[in-house]
Amino acid sequence: MPLLSFLERRLVGLLVPLMVLTASGCGSEADRPVVDFTKTLCHTRPGEAPPPQPALRGAVAAMISPKETFDLYRQLFEYVSQRMGKNLEFVQRRTYGELSALLGRGEIDVALICSGPYALGREKFGFEPLAVPLVKGSHCYYSYLIVHQESPITRLDDLRGHSFAFTDPDSNTGKLVPTYWLAELRERPETFFKNTIFTYSHDNAIMAVSRGLVDGAAVESLVYDYYKVKNPEFTARTKIIRTSEPYGLPPLVASGHLPPQDKERLRKVLLTMHEDPAGKKILEGLIIDRFVPLQEEWYEPIRRLHRRLLQEQFLMGQTAHP
Repeated sequence: MPLLSFLERRLVGLLVPLMVLTASGCGSEADRPVVDFTKTLCHTRPGEAPPPQPALRGAVAAMISPKETFDLYRQLFEYVSQRMGKNLEFVQRRTYGELSALLGRGEIDVALICSGPYALGREKFGFEPLAVPLVKGSHCYYSYLIVHQESPITRLDDLRGHSFAFTDPDSNTGKLVPTYWLAELRERPETFFKNTIFTYSHDNAIMAVSRGLVDGAAVESLVYDYYKVKNPEFTARTKIIRTSEPYGLPPLVASGHLPPQDKERLRKVLLTMHEDPAGKKILEGLIIDRFVPLQEEWYEPIRRLHRRLLQEQFLMGQTAHP
């Protein structure tokens, strides 16, 4: 089944009821697992106790839609777990918030998370940075403000009174950045837009714009550019009208509960993955050059943006309630 056709039917069924339910503002539903994949244990003879099987519990937030996320990143986590000499328990979660909580409780060992949750939640959840993907020679990505290709809208202010798609409440590029842009106009999403929805993935937000289900959206450049290469039809009916400043790419992190020796082994596997033909092939499929060590300064722009947003919102509150 063609990817575009599958996503279109899936998205229409998802977004239309959501638009009805959230016509007056942003909303979210209870977190729930989307995919929980665990390899089975080895077969044993009757009466024989199964040998203990060490497992690496890996997870990824649905930055792209659940099926796509599972197919693309399962190979990455399987490669890492094999090099660690462990079985893989691959878990997928619908929201960034749930994934952060699982890491914080030590219920998963390693995860690919969004830059926003890392920058703003590292201390709270005890994230241990492992590595960051290098894409086309860069460790940075952007927020793209997109509209339909045939739309007369050319700037954010033109979206006043129109519908808009955010990705996740904790997303940097899909929520924090556009909310800050509005704050610069002394506006809030709930009063600026006619209605808003959460798509819980960036490709769903792109699809919502391309199909005319919403008038605009803010999406991650990494996902947008991936589909521009892998499936141009997916982005052809949209156009970018604004690009943010650069931010550090979504990192791979370990739970603070994982033993130090396992963290070091994970880090070594990731940082040398591009030197192994099998690892290089997986990276090429993800359009990743290689993994590099994380540098905290790459995420300072997100923390700075968050502080500015809080200041702007405080000033707006002071103006509204002198």
